[in-house]
Amino acid sequence: MPPVMSQISDPKIAFAYLRPACVLLTREPTVANVETLNSQLKEVSDATLQQLQEYILFPLRFVLKVPGAKKEQLVQSVVEAVSYVLENTCIQSWETLHNLFSELCLCLSSSTDPGKPADTSEELKSAVLRCLDALFHAAYGDIFLKLFEPIMLPGLGAAVSLLLALGEKEKSRDIQAAALKCLQALTLQCDCTKEHIVPSSEERCFIGSTMASFLPGITMAAARIVTGDLRQGHAVTVRAIKVWSRTVGLVMEDIQLQSTESHKTPSPDLGRIGQLVVHRTPEWVKNTAGKLSVLLKKIISCTSAHQHWRVRLEMVELADHLQARCSQSLGECVGPLLEALVGAINDEEPRVRERCEVALREVSQRNQSCGGNSSTQTFTDVLSENLHSLATSLPRLMRTSDDQKKLFVLNVFLGYLKVLGPLVSVVLNSAAHLERISKALMQVLELDVMDVRIVEERSYSAAIETSTGSHDSCTAHTQRKHFLYFTDEKIFSVLMEICRTLGYYGNIYLLTDHLLDLYCQSSVYRKQAAMVLNEIIRGAAGMAVAKQGQGLESKVQGNSATQEDIKAAVVSIIEEYTSLNNWHLITVSEETDRDRQDQQLLSQSRLLSISNSDAGNSNASSLQVIPPPSTSTSTVHQLNSNIWQLCIQLEGIACFAQALGRDFRPLLMTSLYPVLEKGGEETLLVSQAALSSMWAISKACEYTCLKELINENSDYLLSDISLNLQRLSQHPQAPRVLTVMLTHSDCSLLPLVGDIVQDVLTALDLSYERTAALFCSVLHALMKALARWFPSICSRTSRSATSKQRSNDQEDLSIRQFLLNYRKQKELAEGIGIEDDDTEDLEVPPPTEREDVEDIGSPDVKAELPSHLSITKDVMERCIHLLSDPSLRLRLKVLDVLELCVHVLSERENELLPMAHRCWPALLQRLTADDPLAVLRAFRVLSVLGETCGDFLRRRVSKEVLPNLSSSLARQAPISAKAGPVYTHTLAYKLQLAVLQGLGSLCQRLDLGEADLDAVCEACLPYLSCRQPVKLQEACLSVFQHLIQVDPDTFWFTLNELHCPSSYIPPHPDLQPVQLNGMGRPRDEFSDNTLKLLREEFGSVAETVNQPVS
Repeated sequence: MPPVMSQISDPKIAFAYLRPACVLLTREPTVANVETLNSQLKEVSDATLQQLQEYILFPLRFVLKVPGAKKEQLVQSVVEAVSYVLENTCIQSWETLHNLFSELCLCLSSSTDPGKPADTSEELKSAVLRCLDALFHAAYGDIFLKLFEPIMLPGLGAAVSLLLALGEKEKSRDIQAAALKCLQALTLQCDCTKEHIVPSSEERCFIGSTMASFLPGITMAAARIVTGDLRQGHAVTVRAIKVWSRTVGLVMEDIQLQSTESHKTPSPDLGRIGQLVVHRTPEWVKNTAGKLSVLLKKIISCTSAHQHWRVRLEMVELADHLQARCSQSLGECVGPLLEALVGAINDEEPRVRERCEVALREVSQRNQSCGGNSSTQTFTDVLSENLHSLATSLPRLMRTSDDQKKLFVLNVFLGYLKVLGPLVSVVLNSAAHLERISKALMQVLELDVMDVRIVEERSYSAAIETSTGSHDSCTAHTQRKHFLYFTDEKIFSVLMEICRTLGYYGNIYLLTDHLLDLYCQSSVYRKQAAMVLNEIIRGAAGMAVAKQGQGLESKVQGNSATQEDIKAAVVSIIEEYTSLNNWHLITVSEETDRDRQDQQLLSQSRLLSISNSDAGNSNASSLQVIPPPSTSTSTVHQLNSNIWQLCIQLEGIACFAQALGRDFRPLLMTSLYPVLEKGGEETLLVSQAALSSMWAISKACEYTCLKELINENSDYLLSDISLNLQRLSQHPQAPRVLTVMLTHSDCSLLPLVGDIVQDVLTALDLSYERTAALFCSVLHALMKALARWFPSICSRTSRSATSKQRSNDQEDLSIRQFLLNYRKQKELAEGIGIEDDDTEDLEVPPPTEREDVEDIGSPDVKAELPSHLSITKDVMERCIHLLSDPSLRLRLKVLDVLELCVHVLSERENELLPMAHRCWPALLQRLTADDPLAVLRAFRVLSVLGETCGDFLRRRVSKEVLPNLSSSLARQAPISAKAGPVYTHTLAYKLQLAVLQGLGSLCQRLDLGEADLDAVCEACLPYLSCRQPVKLQEACLSVFQHLIQVDPDTFWFTLNELHCPSSYIPPHPDLQPVQLNGMGRPRDEFSDNTLKLLREEFGSVAETVNQPVS
């Protein structure tokens, strides 16, 4: 790098060095000469430049003043040279300042319309603006202040107009920002890093009086820029906000307006210029404040929710600046300014939040320092009145505004609560404030309950299993709430934070009582009141609440509610939630079997309650609140409303458990039973909410899982169930609680639940017409639990498995051995050598020692069955009777229970076989003469029976089941082959598929004879056609795969008769060639699947020639 040359510091040498270039530029104003002078200027020191400033500026100014059109490049070069001089020197002469100011403004203005910017290049405009900025920074203070003399108003106004026009209309962002920065520097309010003039209070008053003439133009233009196109970028918006706030703060400053200088009458020598001077009288201040308030509200509405955090930060700076300087003169603006500050207290950007907190503390301190307690009281009143006003307009704003505006309004609402802090409890002591705030929340949180899917979704005993369920998997499926007046999740989260903040700072008893009154007053407010109550309790416990000191009295502790206070409030709320009116709500539209039985049970108790109490008193019996069966079908709106109310109340119980922690354990005696009750609800949304609540309670009360929660509290839960089963007409939901307990517990519950199971079975025996569907769900849950707790360890080895193993293990025989065996079998068939075989058959082995011992022993004593097997037998007995029930839904449920019973009893064949014998007639009816749905389910039971007691069922299946199944398959085959894609959605298709999928394994397990296998093969062959639906083809292939395992030779022959891929040449000429019907047959619809079976099962490698299907 070349060494840096030392600059010329001697004025004489510098003058001699610069003089030729200055003279040449004066004679020949060209770009080259300007650049020569500019390069020479950089070789002169700053001190020397200061002494030669006038001499150097003369040729440059001369070029600008020469009349006529000048090239833009020349003007730009001259302005850049002037900028260099000004950035390194100071302006000590008013004439120099005034002349340069005028000449630079002329460079910007249009020659035809001096009030508008010239249509020049962006480079030239940028250079002139940079030069103006350097000029304002280079001028001495006393010199610069002369710009604000009344006589300079026209010139100053022209400059302000040009800068505003460039800031508003220019397309280049850099030029817009530079023009607005020049405007700041012009009023001595620049915020760059250079040294600046710091005016005294008198000088500020002098500048403010002059700038008052331009206040309307500056504020309106700056407001237009702020509220303009977002594409201009955040830097321009931030600069415009600074210009607006600094100008207003300068002109409307309280200290200036209180002095006599601001009202001084201008000199009469000014002539017409005097008309431009503004007198800042009280009336002018009042009118101006009103107009500024309108502009301020527009600016706040556009910037408070701006996407860029620097714009929001500058808005906080504006609010703080004007609050500090103009709080008295801008009385009408105090409310919007305070609202802007309060709204930013919840900003997502930490730097905005921190600056806002500082600003609010300063506002509070200023008010405290002004007049002691009375001022603080006044400030509190302002905040509380603003809060009341905002609460009044909140419902309207939520209905009419866009989501961004709604979010800002709610953030302001939350900000007021945080700023008030502990004083919230004082504000809420005002009945008007409490009523207005609560009603606003009720209206804003109104749910949209018109979605029909909520009613339609069901959870048929499909509670999440404890083995796979977890809190995360449960809460992941929580239904999102839909509100009438907003959709953004951020809005909902702010509303919930508002409720928590009210609970944190407010009086828990006052809030609970008031909201419970609203909850009881009208069903319209019930869901919203419950939501607010839930969050208030969370807030009172300090959950999810910002606890940093932001309030006016941050030294005071915010949360005044003790654990006992919260517990007392929770007890009263849970009591209201779980009352009959609010807990046993109708949630289904169609009258299902379960609902019909519930209503039948309740209708009897209703008659009893009327006869035993005053019929005119609605509170005389709690049973009267449930509508009679004759009530008209509820609307979707009402059902959805009930569903959401139950979900919110379940969420509330979870919230209360989280708020109290282990202290919630004593309340489980009254709250856990109702939650489990809803866990067995048919409506999916309610059951999911109940399960989520159970997980939350388990975690809050420090149980490791749901199993521990239920087992630890099983004593009083089972006690309640036992009592309620005895009064089933009053408590028809008791079986649901038992169902949920069984679903989420383990085998340790079985000894406790044994007596209750017997109570259930006894109740079922006594009144199965009315309670069958109700108890069947319990029995299903019980058997699922037993199957889960006691998995079958006895894997029965069937004959078919043995024969399969035998066929796999046998060695390949040679042709000679095959012929010898064939000859022997032929002789035996003709009676040759049969005597020897008979003798061998008659030989009986002597009895073993073990058999002798068994004969001598005492008679057999049947061992006592384990409890789970005993229960299973009892349940299976009931299933046998219920299999013939008229209700299809009940029959389907009973078949499910029967299948589980067979699984559990499979480990004891001597117990299972008699029960299978007893249930066979009823099961046969379901298989052969029932609805297709029941046939499907019954065939599944038959398949399970085939696995566990195959030999026992062989003759029955062969004689009574297979003929029906075979004829059904044969009858449907032509229909499915011709059907289109819609057929796969029909019940007939599902029945075909189920039979084909289970038939092969059933035949293999039962080890059926040749005649039965031939019948099955004949029925299934049509399904090898490629015209059948793909799933049916796959199921048919599985049938043949099982049949091949039973008798490979027969089915090899059958398949080759259908389609033989190649001819078989005899290994010896004396042997006749094998002739099969499938040989040489052209490719047809059965070829592909036949070849697939031959290739996979027999290892056939021959391939057929691709021929069209005939």
